[in-house]
Amino acid sequence: MSRQSRQDRDEDSSDKVRLDKWLWAARFFKTRGLAADAIDGGKVHYDGFRAKAAREVKVGARLRITKEDGEWEVVVKAVSGQRRGAPEAALLYEETEEGRKRRELQAEQRKAEFGIRDHGMGRPTKRQLRDIKRFTGNW
Repeated sequence: MSRQSRQDRDEDSSDKVRLDKWLWAARFFKTRGLAADAIDGGKVHYDGFRAKAAREVKVGARLRITKEDGEWEVVVKAVSGQRRGAPEAALLYEETEEGRKRRELQAEQRKAEFGIRDHGMGRPTKRQLRDIKRFTGNW
């Protein structure tokens, strides 16, 4: 009975990767725990349905991932359970054109809702607070 090296076993098992591990490897989430929490919270849909963390990821699957920075719609191009650099992680998926446009539109809307205020129109400065206190007599 021969023993397989660790690398050989990793290559054999790379065909089957859990969804939370794939999301972590593709750098959508910083940790697997955050990925699993997002999946449990209904923020990740696999082929149009709510997913579970243990779901096996397959090439060609469509994922919808909702995060603070917008909603990502991606198609899985490759399966990997190993986290690598951002350029390599970007090769694991391809963002759909309509998903990218929607995410950019959402970013513009968030930026517009934030608003622009004139200089000095925010909170009073320390000097202005002293003047207010002196004027109202609450010194």
